[in-house]
Amino acid sequence: MPCASAACGLRRTLPATLEAIEAFLIEFKRSACPAERADRFAAELLLREALTNAVVHGCRSDANKQIRCAVRFSPAVLLIRVKDDGEGFDWRSAQRCGASLTECSGRGLEILRCYATHVRFNNKGNVLTILKRFKKGKPQ
Repeated sequence: MPCASAACGLRRTLPATLEAIEAFLIEFKRSACPAERADRFAAELLLREALTNAVVHGCRSDANKQIRCAVRFSPAVLLIRVKDDGEGFDWRSAQRCGASLTECSGRGLEILRCYATHVRFNNKGNVLTILKRFKKGKPQ
C-alpha cells in the first residue's frame, strides 16, 4: 500500500495474540515505509518488541483483551504508539534494574532503549510511545 504523501501510517485494534501481531507486522512490511534498509530493520524490531510485550506482559496472552496500535512514518521519523488492556507495570523500576544476559525475558526495554530515539510510557505503564529518527543519507 504505497503512500501518496510524505507521511504514511497504520492504525489497528488487535486481539492480544502473537498471531495477530505477526499479521500486523506483515502489513507493516508491505506498507512502503520509506526508511533505508538498516532503519527498516530497527523500525520492525521496535514495533515487534512493543506489540509482543503488550501481548505477553500487558494482556497476559488473553485473546479477549485488545491492543491498539498506531504507526506513522515518513522518510525521517517513525512514531509508534501501543496501548494494551493490561493493568500496566512499574516501568520506572524496570528501567533502573536493566536485564541480565542470562534471563529468558526482560530485555525488551534494553532493545527499545538501544534502537529508539525516545521511549515514553504513561504513568500506568500500559501505553508506550516510541520515536525513531532515521539517519537518511548517512552510512549505517
